[in-house]
Amino acid sequence: MFTGIIGGLGRILITRALGEDARHGRQLTLQAPDGFLDDVQLGDSIAVNGACMTVTGLQPAERQFTIDVSAESLLRTCGLDAPGPVNLEKALRANDRLGGHLVSGHVDGLGRVRAFAAVGESWQLVVLAPASLARFLAYKSSVTVNGVSLTVNEVQDLPDGCELRINLIPHTLGHTTLGTLAVGASVNLEIDLIARYVERMMSAPRAATPA
Repeated sequence: MFTGIIGGLGRILITRALGEDARHGRQLTLQAPDGFLDDVQLGDSIAVNGACMTVTGLQPAERQFTIDVSAESLLRTCGLDAPGPVNLEKALRANDRLGGHLVSGHVDGLGRVRAFAAVGESWQLVVLAPASLARFLAYKSSVTVNGVSLTVNEVQDLPDGCELRINLIPHTLGHTTLGTLAVGASVNLEIDLIARYVERMMSAPRAATPA
């Protein structure tokens, strides 16, 4: 479990195929910021751009760790298949502050950046989400974009999906990879965990009441 509050900016240094074809995943070697790995052990969970991954190798002296990403995860996420900057968050502890919102680290779909421009002292990010996620998104609801917990300022259903408008303050831009986004870029989206359960409870067939 995570909160969507990024613990540090990392970088994918090396990607290595785990097999001979697309049925196999890739092993990634990542660089972490100073101190990030001090309390990390093999088998721990770290969210990389919002996708929960397991630490399979540790080189603390070099500030590096490795993860194995399955072919399924590569198919359903973005930003995990090539070298580049990534958002990192360690798993939530029971006594930690819940600074963002409840995040599972399971990507629900890929969004596409439609606009990204300065508005006053902040920036407005416009993302087109898949239509299948529209029922989980609402004004002032929470959404995770590349692992970052954000608040939806406006939502509009369109023929080709659901458009979200999100305000990003300078601190967010300076401490995550979101400041590097460009129009047309893909992003990992995770909808609010509570909304997921509410939708299931409302849509599931109810058992017949015994006579």
